[in-house]
Amino acid sequence: MQIKSQKKSIRHILMTVAGVLALLMSGTDICAQNSATPEQVYAKRLISRDRLMKQISFLCDTLCEGRGTAQKGGGIAGIWLEREFERIGLMKSGISYAKPVELGTGRYGRNIIGMLPGKNDKYIIIGAHYDHIGKLGKKIYPGADANASGVAALLSIAEIFATCRTLGKEMASNVIFVAFDAKEQNMAGSNALWEMLRKGELTDPVSGRKITRDKIRLMANIDQIGCTSSPLKSGRKDYMIMLGNNSLHPSRRNMLQTCNSHYAIDMDIDYTYYGSKNFTQMFYRLSDQRVFIDNGIPSVLFTSGITMNTNKTYDKPETIDLEILQKRVFLIYHWVDRML
Repeated sequence: MQIKSQKKSIRHILMTVAGVLALLMSGTDICAQNSATPEQVYAKRLISRDRLMKQISFLCDTLCEGRGTAQKGGGIAGIWLEREFERIGLMKSGISYAKPVELGTGRYGRNIIGMLPGKNDKYIIIGAHYDHIGKLGKKIYPGADANASGVAALLSIAEIFATCRTLGKEMASNVIFVAFDAKEQNMAGSNALWEMLRKGELTDPVSGRKITRDKIRLMANIDQIGCTSSPLKSGRKDYMIMLGNNSLHPSRRNMLQTCNSHYAIDMDIDYTYYGSKNFTQMFYRLSDQRVFIDNGIPSVLFTSGITMNTNKTYDKPETIDLEILQKRVFLIYHWVDRML
């Protein structure tokens, strides 16, 4: 068994080296065009539209039954996410990626938490909720946009960072990746994570030290990021909304647009919810970033907005615009990379 494991490891190393050499020989022009490093270009090649669709399709499969919290389908989705975190190479805090979320009356959900180490003692949280409405009667609510799309984006960003780290890139801050459960139940999952931070129950997988709330520099949440049916401007589907930009330090409030231009992603970006002050304030507090906002942590929400499919039985994988979702993933990744 040990020899087989060693052979598998050697094969993985050789494949990685071969990939990098191929990139360095053939990807120079790409690097020059978008100012990305060879490691970043190689890592991003892993994030294909086909992989995004496979991840979204699994989470929307009848096996997951709409991913209801504390339901069979939600449990299956959680186990799958643990395996994805392990495949990517994220580190566990403690013995398991899964952390309990108490719902009352003896019911529990599970947050799935993995980490990548940085050079300092600060942490950035990147989150997306994986739960949805579940199964009501005989009707299953697949939740492709809400929020299988956000989970696929989370996994993709984690994979880019993990791959870049494998290829030698160092991150300044530690990154905590969280697939939240129970967002649909008054955001019990994100509140449970905050309680863990408040009590010092989450530990760093490298140093073993307690991760406390004063060490959290930033929270970025991804919720409904896969559709293009509610554009900011008529006829333009390559758009994204970022709420909470004003919570950032003034020197960093233009970072998303900087990345948008610097890496030639060129998306239509708005920092309000369709220009409405009231809706901006409301939607900024309707997802898992809320507990972090309430506790003074700079927090942002990435979204493509509510659509006619939201919370409907026809929120299915075929409604996702994979080309635009892929562009959004790359933009958020570059932004997070600059924020470290």
